[in-house]
Amino acid sequence: MPELPEVETTVRGLTPVLQGQRLATVEPRRADLRKAIPVDLRQRLTGATIIGLGRRAKYGMINTDRGDTLIFHLGMSGRWRVDPGALQAHDHLLIETDSGRRLALNDARRFGFLDLWCTESIADYPAFAAMGPEPLGADLKAAYLDRELAGRSASIKAMLLDQRIVAGLGNIYVCEALHVAGIAPSRAAGQIATARLDRLVIAIREVLLAAIEAGGSTLRDFAHPDGELGYFSKQFLVYGREGEPCVCGGTVRRRTENGRSTFWCPKCQR
Repeated sequence: MPELPEVETTVRGLTPVLQGQRLATVEPRRADLRKAIPVDLRQRLTGATIIGLGRRAKYGMINTDRGDTLIFHLGMSGRWRVDPGALQAHDHLLIETDSGRRLALNDARRFGFLDLWCTESIADYPAFAAMGPEPLGADLKAAYLDRELAGRSASIKAMLLDQRIVAGLGNIYVCEALHVAGIAPSRAAGQIATARLDRLVIAIREVLLAAIEAGGSTLRDFAHPDGELGYFSKQFLVYGREGEPCVCGGTVRRRTENGRSTFWCPKCQR
């Protein structure tokens, strides 16, 4: 599933194509993905001008001069194709700008979705309202985590994956950040000292920024809007490396819980 770096990479790839452009054509090619596509999406977006693009957690946002924001989630296999040639069976939304650029939202598994919301009240969008701070934002600090995690017996990994604690973190990058911070994923969240939480915040940012710089991770079906693949997977320290040597000389281990794999090194993560 595309995680925060992949969505950030997607938004950055769409920005030069859409920023300041008027949408000449907007054509939904089916009525639903994971949930119904707004029935008035074509009407509200056709003729609108894009005034900004952004991201909240794992959601992309496209803002128009009509006060509407198109919210998209890429689900398991979604991706935008810029200036595609022949249309594909799973191109579910087509957009053409006045300048002649074309975009297609392709989602073979249809676990993604599209929605429209008033830009002014975007913080009240149901998926966003209960979210914690952005991991790359100024509000994520050790003191914040210290307060939120106090007394929690759940594992630090589970807490970082809780979108109410930190918005947008997913399994891959939590495994990598915990390794960089030297914290065992199973450690009780409420028992981690503030100094170690400070290192964790730094590690989260380092891992996410490195992944964005590398264009995200190429897992399953993800690709950039221009069709290029992300290469951060080549930099994984623990994720997907069960049985391989860790940089510390230990051996990477893996366990599965609730269908999700955790990778860590018991020698350097405590």
